[in-house]
Amino acid sequence: MSKGRLLVVDDEPTIRRILEVAFTKEGYHVGTAEDALAALRLLDEGRWNCVLTDVTMPGMSGFELFEQVRARWPETEVVIMTAYGTIPQAVEAIRKGAFEYVPKPFDLDSLKRIIQAACGGKKKGERRAKGPKAERPSFIAESPSMKAILEEIETVAESRATVLVTGESGVGKEVVAKTIHALSGRAAKKFVAVSCAALPETLLESELFGYEKGAFTGAQASKPGRFELADGGTLFLDEIGDVPPLIQVKLLRVLQEREIERLGGREPVRVDVRLIAATNRDLQEAVEQGAFRLDLLYRLKVVEVHVPPLRERKEDILPLARHFLDKCAAENGREPLEIPESTAELLLRYPWPGNVRELENAMERAVVLTKRDQRLLVPALLPPSLRPAA
Repeated sequence: MSKGRLLVVDDEPTIRRILEVAFTKEGYHVGTAEDALAALRLLDEGRWNCVLTDVTMPGMSGFELFEQVRARWPETEVVIMTAYGTIPQAVEAIRKGAFEYVPKPFDLDSLKRIIQAACGGKKKGERRAKGPKAERPSFIAESPSMKAILEEIETVAESRATVLVTGESGVGKEVVAKTIHALSGRAAKKFVAVSCAALPETLLESELFGYEKGAFTGAQASKPGRFELADGGTLFLDEIGDVPPLIQVKLLRVLQEREIERLGGREPVRVDVRLIAATNRDLQEAVEQGAFRLDLLYRLKVVEVHVPPLRERKEDILPLARHFLDKCAAENGREPLEIPESTAELLLRYPWPGNVRELENAMERAVVLTKRDQRLLVPALLPPSLRPAA
């Protein structure tokens, strides 16, 4: 029984032949085309599960072929083989719906796994799981910038693309990640969060990838890592810019191969994880300084969501303040506080260097200090930094 119909498009006869033989042995029905126009003729003649195409070819490029396939045969997946210099365009193609990109020269075993996933997956539009939804986190979006972000992540959630969330500390990057998870087909599975900056390198490696019994002193039993715990769901790696070089290499392998190796393990473990990373650092600058891998950055930022600081979206300040007041009041058995105009002016005037996290702390402080018969958030309840000088 055929594993699926695979169309290989490459202007190099040797590459076409190697791939035709390899995938025929794997059980696929394989067609070949020397350029995009020949591929389009074959696509017109019958249904193909997947198109594996090179980028640089005479006439129409592989990216242009992808656009044609996406428009005319939306059920056909496209995997792009790309040279290193065209990886940014390949990442953009994934944003638009391509299944995956494979850098040249490619690893055949890795390519086989990608094609198997592309040919064996559900049709586009049917990938969304029908299980129960995760509880959607409170996403306050009154400012134009946050409304645009919400619209973007509602679109991104449907895909399998990795997402890089950037922004200053405290802006709500984890809320963005949780919202993507809650709106995705993985919502019924786990959302697992890891703070990369909070763990030393040796502990971070075992936390992410797990370990086998006897892998190191004190490893008295095998333990799954966070990737395995998040299987079928979403793994959120906060402060990804602080990950050391060795872990960067292993993360890149997971994103390429969809498998991990436990510490002390001999067999790889397949994982199906949607990865969302976050950072308050400029990763492009880190790449230039040699502190972060460029190929990993490309893998992480298939979609980049930048969350602006609170001082640049003042329309969100009062709605967020009211949300935190209600939340803290419920947690402490108090009545919700109202925000009078004098206090609102102080909240709007303050630059909030700690962003949303600082605002939440200020509202919690106010609730805790409020007398039980008090109903107004008066300026005296705010932290000293927010109050005008005497």
